[in-house]
Amino acid sequence: MKFQLRASVVAIAFALTAPVAMADTIRIAYIDPLSGPFAPVGQNILNSFQFVADEANAKNWAGANKFEVVGFDNKGSPQESLTVLKTVIDKGFRYITQGNGSGAGMALQDAVNKYNERNPGKEIVYLNHAAVDPDMTNSKCSFWHFRFDANSDMKMEALTTYMAQDKTIKKVYIIGQNYSFGHQVTRAAKEYLARKRPDVQIVGDDLHPIGQVKDFSPYIAKIKAAGADTVITGNWGADLALLIKAAKDADLKANFYTYYGATTGVPTAMGAAGQDRVKYVGYWNANNETFAGKDIVEGFKAKYKDDYYSMATYTIIAAMAQAVKQAKSIEPKDVAFALEGAKIKSLNGEDVMRKSDHQLQQPLYIATWVKTNGKDVKFDQENTGLGWKTNQKIDAFIATQPTSCQMKRPS
Repeated sequence: MKFQLRASVVAIAFALTAPVAMADTIRIAYIDPLSGPFAPVGQNILNSFQFVADEANAKNWAGANKFEVVGFDNKGSPQESLTVLKTVIDKGFRYITQGNGSGAGMALQDAVNKYNERNPGKEIVYLNHAAVDPDMTNSKCSFWHFRFDANSDMKMEALTTYMAQDKTIKKVYIIGQNYSFGHQVTRAAKEYLARKRPDVQIVGDDLHPIGQVKDFSPYIAKIKAAGADTVITGNWGADLALLIKAAKDADLKANFYTYYGATTGVPTAMGAAGQDRVKYVGYWNANNETFAGKDIVEGFKAKYKDDYYSMATYTIIAAMAQAVKQAKSIEPKDVAFALEGAKIKSLNGEDVMRKSDHQLQQPLYIATWVKTNGKDVKFDQENTGLGWKTNQKIDAFIATQPTSCQMKRPS
């Protein structure tokens, strides 16, 4: 009896002193516009990150570890982004995410590289949700940067493959924002159309100041005068909403091929006037072939009275959860190595984080703005009664692009 008692005491003492798996919080600093003309998009994506993080925490995606996403306003400025980066580093964040503006993205990418070189053991990983300048995974690629959106060349490859089938397209006008991303869209549109549809005329090419134009009617007048039947634009946020509004006001009959037609403010600006005329290329559509993500879309709408469209927020949290479990660590270097080559189950299927350049390879969708019908178009946007009909899901291998990345990896 005494032996049993002693054994019980020893067992209890061992249980109390045995190492216990500690739960950690994976803190991600969201650095994007939360004021100014692009604030509505920035706030929507911050809400999307936080909603998915709550889902992940409730369902233990990362085991006992939890996610926390905190917003920081960079006002859309590369310079302000660097100031915010210093702040989040001082606050102890080891992961950052950004996407609204490749100018800000490239400034952050460079700053993270330099910081990590100076601070071994305290590195930061940049999770890029939407900055799509191709250089970020080519000449400027970095071990510490992972892009979860398709880059602008991948999207243009998919878009022009789809456009090439439409023989009614004769005259194309290109308009975009005058910064790195806008220049890349213009270049790719000209190159890829020349290769796939040499008969198509480029009848205009405009770049305008980002976030500064309040009235796009002069640009629409030029598009009309050029006789364009099709407009290609990489505009996003207020710059796309105001461009579409000006086209509607001027009764422009051209079709619009966009990258960001589904983003905040644009559906309301289009209304019925955009019906059957506006398309977008993107990595997901709420009205996809199986309605994958239906619970997220409905839950987000119920909580925020807003539309969930930034699926990269889901992919990033899912990828991080998977990497943390695989690495058995939340240390950025360990997690970064686990992210390389990872196969990630997201809302558009199985995506692959290409090891050579950290560019996610994923399917892309072409969709058209139409009336909801309760069948293949169940979800509308911004309570307009219109939503996005999937025209085509393009396999990842069709849009994939070669990379010039010469990545340097830590030991």
